[in-house]
Amino acid sequence: MFNQGALLFLLFCACSVAVFAQTGVPNVAPMTSWGMEISPDNVHAEYPRPTLVRPDWLNLNGYWDWKDSDDRQDNFSRRILVPFPIESTLSRVAQHHERCVYRRTFEIPGDWDEHSRILLHFGAVDWEATVFVNGNQIGTHRGGFAPFSFDITALICYDEPNELVVHVFDPTQNGQQPVGKQSTSPAGIWYTASTGIWQTVWLEPVPQHYIESLEIHADLDTGKVLILPTFNAFDEYHDETDQYYTVIAEAFDGAESVTKAYGGRDGPLLMRFDQAGVKAWSPATPQLYQVRVQLLHNGTPVDTVKSYFAFRKIEIRREAGKQPAIYLNDKRLFVMGVIDQGYWPDGIYTAPSDNARIMDIRVAKSLGFNAIRKHQKIEPERWYFWCDQWGMLVWQDMPSGENRSQSAQSQFQSELQRMILSRKMHPSIIAWTIFNEGAGQHQVADYVELIRSLDPVRLINATSGWTDTGLGDFSVSHKFPGPEQGADDTNRAAIIGAFGGVKLTEPSEHFWTWGHRDVSDSDSLVYLYDQMHQELRNLIQTRGLAGAFFHQLTDIESECNGLIFYDRRSLKVPAETIEQINQETIKLGSH
Repeated sequence: MFNQGALLFLLFCACSVAVFAQTGVPNVAPMTSWGMEISPDNVHAEYPRPTLVRPDWLNLNGYWDWKDSDDRQDNFSRRILVPFPIESTLSRVAQHHERCVYRRTFEIPGDWDEHSRILLHFGAVDWEATVFVNGNQIGTHRGGFAPFSFDITALICYDEPNELVVHVFDPTQNGQQPVGKQSTSPAGIWYTASTGIWQTVWLEPVPQHYIESLEIHADLDTGKVLILPTFNAFDEYHDETDQYYTVIAEAFDGAESVTKAYGGRDGPLLMRFDQAGVKAWSPATPQLYQVRVQLLHNGTPVDTVKSYFAFRKIEIRREAGKQPAIYLNDKRLFVMGVIDQGYWPDGIYTAPSDNARIMDIRVAKSLGFNAIRKHQKIEPERWYFWCDQWGMLVWQDMPSGENRSQSAQSQFQSELQRMILSRKMHPSIIAWTIFNEGAGQHQVADYVELIRSLDPVRLINATSGWTDTGLGDFSVSHKFPGPEQGADDTNRAAIIGAFGGVKLTEPSEHFWTWGHRDVSDSDSLVYLYDQMHQELRNLIQTRGLAGAFFHQLTDIESECNGLIFYDRRSLKVPAETIEQINQETIKLGSH
């Protein structure tokens, strides 16, 4: 729990900025204080992949050369600040172009082993990225939300600068890919597009044989932890002594070593915890265990990565005479969440800094919410890392698309699969949403089956609002302002996926103009919020409601129904009052 005075002080220090004159154009927006403090030489400098950490890496964020597709000249006349999308103020471009080109040079650090393999990583590029190193095309990636990598070892020079060029194509809503709420004509519930590189770009040296990924399954009931490392293709880099490769994993609680496991490179590693001493992860006690995994050759470590895991169990229980309910670690839990779409006035899709991400999560927690519905967007891994650290449950949406053609449906499936695989290491995520309000809805049963095969331990919200197929773990209704529960379903837990949408108008200070229902001042907003919770509590007691999500955490461009102003300069409501209302509802629904 946060002290309200301390919270408001933090908000003032981090967010209180002069509001710039507004024109009503969505991408001409006030800067957050984080954005005003950015140094191009130190932008998003944190290690970007907290679930698989190595000590050596080179951040390629910062200024790149840039041109749009209409510029046919070889020389690049403009610069862009990566990793901010080209439409954002922080990118220094602040224009939309369907096609554009990035270029920069880099040098391999002198202390990197010349026998290392060099991997080039992209956190995300929206939407199609074709990558060249020293004039050689190394590949094309399609998908605006997933990380991707290339092994560029054969193309780099150690004794002179290397050239990296990225061609981007992003048709936004005119294409056949998932776009979420992005639009080239933003208005109402549609927001400014985020084209191009919008997450960290970086280089990483690895040995010839290295750990490519980790999958960790921690069983709360037994205290067993199964670690499934995967490696790069050993056959490609054949070694006659491959049989001498072994793997060791060691788990830590803080600095204290808890247990170890040993194995070969072809099998899983099994750790055994004393079940009585296992500490479960929850919003109240977000216990994380650190783990170090090493690949050894003849007993000598050749690759070491660090990660973390948690003992956390989420399930739907159907007890006789009661509506199905959500249980976290064998205890009934009412999910009182807030919808967060992850937009920023100065960075659009990209938070101006890691501290900005942290503040949004901390404020949501200070308001008494125990969950965030990450709506129509997939965040960088560090956002989920902070949810893991702070104990914030996450209800993760798949960004929607129109999906009218077979190729569009294939692309949707591909990006859905990559969302699951790239984010399922995070214990904070408890549920996946496939479709929202019928947008592009198709083949629901196939996708439910696909997710079950990829991630059998999390819950599935197959369809949130509108056309319900009867599939998945939840029956979900949407109503603005609401709240309103849908038809009873004895097989699935009842969730209100969205309610609220209340606009607090301050025309003298803000240009945001749209909401489902208007109120004139903070007291009126608090009163209406309390009335909505009175109805939630009634639904809990009379119909077994299992969770609800208020719309929404922050204002976004023309949509001003957040609890926080878009520039994050202040809350619209007293934090302690909203926290008390939320906690009373959680307490009632969790018994």
